[in-house]
Amino acid sequence: MSFLKSDVRSHEVDDAFPHSLLWYGTSASHWLEGLPIGNGTLAAMVVGAVVGGVSDRLALNHCRLWRGQYRDRTVGVQHQHLEAIRELLFARKWEEAGRMANETLGGLGGISGIGSRVNAFQPAGDFTVTATHANALDYKRSLNLDTATAGVSYTIGSHRFTREMIAHSTLPVIAIRLHGTEQFGVRLSLARKHDPACRVVLSVDERRLTLSGRFREGVRFAVEARLTGDGKFHQFDQSGNAQWEGTEGVLLLSVAVEHDDGDALSACRYQIDQATGDWPALLKSHVESHRALYRRVRLELGDALNDQPTDARRRQVAGGQDDPGLHALHFNFGRYMIISASRPGGWPMNLQGQWNEELSPPWESDLHHDINLQMHHWPIDPCGLPECLEPLLDYIDRSRGFAAEAARAIYGCRGIWYPIQTDPWGRGTPESMGWDVWIGAGAWLGMHLWQHYEYTMNRAFLAERVYPFLKDVAAFYEDYLVSYPHRPEWLVAAPSQSPENFFKGGAQPTSLCVMATMDLALIRDTLEHAIASAELLQIDADKQAQWRTMLDRLPPYQIGQHGQLQEWLEDFEEGDPGHRHLSHLLGLFPGDQITPERTPALAEAARVTLDRRVVTGGLCSNWTLAWHAACRARLGDGDKAWQYLRRHLAEYCTDTLLSLYPHRIFQFDGNAGTTAALVEMLVQSHGGVLRLIPALPAAWPDGAVQGLRARGGFSVDLQWSGGRMIRAAVTSQLATTCRVQSPASSGPLVVWCNGAKLTSRVADGLIEFATLPGNVYELRGD
Repeated sequence: MSFLKSDVRSHEVDDAFPHSLLWYGTSASHWLEGLPIGNGTLAAMVVGAVVGGVSDRLALNHCRLWRGQYRDRTVGVQHQHLEAIRELLFARKWEEAGRMANETLGGLGGISGIGSRVNAFQPAGDFTVTATHANALDYKRSLNLDTATAGVSYTIGSHRFTREMIAHSTLPVIAIRLHGTEQFGVRLSLARKHDPACRVVLSVDERRLTLSGRFREGVRFAVEARLTGDGKFHQFDQSGNAQWEGTEGVLLLSVAVEHDDGDALSACRYQIDQATGDWPALLKSHVESHRALYRRVRLELGDALNDQPTDARRRQVAGGQDDPGLHALHFNFGRYMIISASRPGGWPMNLQGQWNEELSPPWESDLHHDINLQMHHWPIDPCGLPECLEPLLDYIDRSRGFAAEAARAIYGCRGIWYPIQTDPWGRGTPESMGWDVWIGAGAWLGMHLWQHYEYTMNRAFLAERVYPFLKDVAAFYEDYLVSYPHRPEWLVAAPSQSPENFFKGGAQPTSLCVMATMDLALIRDTLEHAIASAELLQIDADKQAQWRTMLDRLPPYQIGQHGQLQEWLEDFEEGDPGHRHLSHLLGLFPGDQITPERTPALAEAARVTLDRRVVTGGLCSNWTLAWHAACRARLGDGDKAWQYLRRHLAEYCTDTLLSLYPHRIFQFDGNAGTTAALVEMLVQSHGGVLRLIPALPAAWPDGAVQGLRARGGFSVDLQWSGGRMIRAAVTSQLATTCRVQSPASSGPLVVWCNGAKLTSRVADGLIEFATLPGNVYELRGD
């Protein structure tokens, strides 16, 4: 049925687009069983229940609603201790050096026992709709990813009742449609958890429920729910409770946040005023805007199985059954959540995306720079969602000044330095003693900028945003790197760490050393891409020469006694061989310094590293499984990658597919990371080479994908059967050269365009051909 019709099933699946429906025949008992909606600014977890009536609680969030207690924090001068710390490190007094570095450079929180000054992401409140009748039959709740609509339906006698909920894609509101085939009533409630740090005022009047809040530090926010359409509205009291009766009604909700002296309630009401039109018009504009992003990628993998509830399917996978279609649904769910959490004008996705109901969430629901924030954004470019990267780019821009202050104060260096954890205020203060003495966060953010350029090939973006940032990161390393007394020809970082691991004889919880492998990879990545950027822009020849000299003096990667890629410059005995982080494999993924084709010995050492992590218990969290899967895909091991994605679904997801950090904490990184890993199994494009189904598992013998993006400005469609690629189409956005690695199962490829066979250069299993913008190049077996 069309979603424009005013019927009871308008929230259900459009069969024309596969693997896009989550549905359940039971209600949710708590927040983790909810269904997320969002538009990049507003977000809600829809938690449906059937106790004491049929209710839906919308746990509300706004991307800018953070405690402002420490948003003006500053960093003190600390770099005077650096020389003494280095002397201890060069004397291999690892524990003593680590203790001194943590005490003088490492911030106030963490193992010190003093509270961190990172602010916490805050819930806005709860809006609850409760039907006053009971004995509901045929209860069903669902989330349609293709229409970005959450829905509830049930039967009382011969009558059907539904609620549909959207976070409108272009308007600053959440809209709820109430519908019944006979008149019914609902209780409406607006409230927020008791919070001594927040003053809350509730009121009900003129078909409106409002909540105004103010934190002690001055941040103000407001929530309003306004009834439109027909029906009777009854005011219960002034405590955020009311009742509505009718057969058809629409509720509009909005949240506004003012960080200084603005009127949040007036702003909230203005936002609702923008949402004009009836429900069909609101739904139509919402779905059209959402689909413009969501339908950029189409994955066909197994059966959609929409006749089975999603919780039953997930539990069947946990019991050992195969369900390729559930992997496709999970992939689409990751894309849906990125679209819902990160849109232009918003703030960057935090540890929980934009969904949190706790006043004191785990890790403050902060921005973690040593994997989590980065993993959130891995799928964005390959899934063709460049708009969704804008909040991260804006955050990088507005935090650069604070990062420059921190670099000078803490390390006495030019350039920029970012802490291991912070919040969207972007202050560059170390807050986690025992973890925060790390100099790689800026480089990892820079990797995102460069990779975004690789996908878009936008020279203005390269000149205005990528190169200035990389140049600043490189300036930090120009000052920070020093000659290593034991090998004077080497330039090294000291102190350095491999987040968040330790070695025996080193400081705990994270050991400091001379030139951890992750820092080596990040420094190399920064310098190589700073040089490449300057070459493309034809500027800074003197800097290019300086950076090349620095690159030449960096130590090589080291292979250790077990055949593993060493995590540190020295082959220390690992304190936790099964550690959750794969920091030293950053050069394999998400970087591209290690590949089976160009560096086979290092690729094999990376494989040994992964094996050792697994046998010692390293598959211990949601995002760890995602990173392992992506690394296995880079090594061409599709079956291992599939095993890890399957284990993630079976052990580290809720029935509503929210990714769990063991085993009760929702973290968005697992959802995003597994989405990125699946892309790497089907299409890779690092190192200037396009690889098609490079890590296809035996469990997915047949399938198709449309719209994946590749570096160089390409869009890729694929179809495979019996484990063999039977068709590929590459659409070029620019006049660039395309180099394609022939899949091992497909034999040599021939290129066709507009019905004509093209001449292509073939060497070492690669084909190479020139492209023109807008042309589609079909690749077929010879």
